[in-house]
Amino acid sequence: MAYVTLNRPDKLNSLTLPVLDELISVARTIRRDRAIRVVILSGAGGNFSAGLDFASALKSPAKLARTFAPRPWRGTNTFQEAPWAWRRLPIPVIAAVEGYCFGGGVQIAAAADYRFTSADASWSVLEAKWGLVPDMSGIASLKQILPIDTAKRLAMTGEILTGEKAAELGLASEVSSDPIAAAEELAHQLIARSPDSVAYAKRLFDETWAKGPRATFFKERVRQARLLTLQNTRIAQKLGRETKSIGNAHSSADNRRLTKFLPRSVR
Repeated sequence: MAYVTLNRPDKLNSLTLPVLDELISVARTIRRDRAIRVVILSGAGGNFSAGLDFASALKSPAKLARTFAPRPWRGTNTFQEAPWAWRRLPIPVIAAVEGYCFGGGVQIAAAADYRFTSADASWSVLEAKWGLVPDMSGIASLKQILPIDTAKRLAMTGEILTGEKAAELGLASEVSSDPIAAAEELAHQLIARSPDSVAYAKRLFDETWAKGPRATFFKERVRQARLLTLQNTRIAQKLGRETKSIGNAHSSADNRRLTKFLPRSVR
């Protein structure tokens, strides 16, 4: 399990251009380490992120211009890749949100696969306040997790929501009194499964979410055919039989004890 923490607590973990670069670099480092099974994203000092630090970004106009330029081979610029790099990972990413989650912070959280929030957290697609739109991959992720009318409303108004309201609307996944502990509990459930089936489950949803049944059926067949050849699938089947033989009342600790998977094969 990897913990990635936005760590500018004195600035509410606002995002500078170097922080964006570092987010991309860390995500790529994690991708290369096939032993890592889950990522938990959080912020230091009781806040997730207050969004882009405009004052810092505007100090370097030349670098800002380079950061805004897209990479043709990825289709994203640095602003977009900093959140979207986490969606690209072949492992689950869980965001644990407390305090402020504004602007770019929302877009990083939205790129995660699951989002726990404290009830009193503050969420806002805040770009509207500055006459902007959510351009840090926010449109791509928000349209996957929200109905279109809700996504439009939040992007147009920039209204501030409590964590409880964010979960009610679907912007957050679940309310927890301790988002990091809740993220860790879910992480342990995921670690008890084959890292290859988890990776392909994530990929299948991401790559077929906007596609029709025929294209989805094709992807299902291709991914399943490969899983049937992998050693981790055989390990999962063996563990499934062992778990069944000791009954269904086993604890998460039992699951972790039984987990003997090889490093992920899926890239």
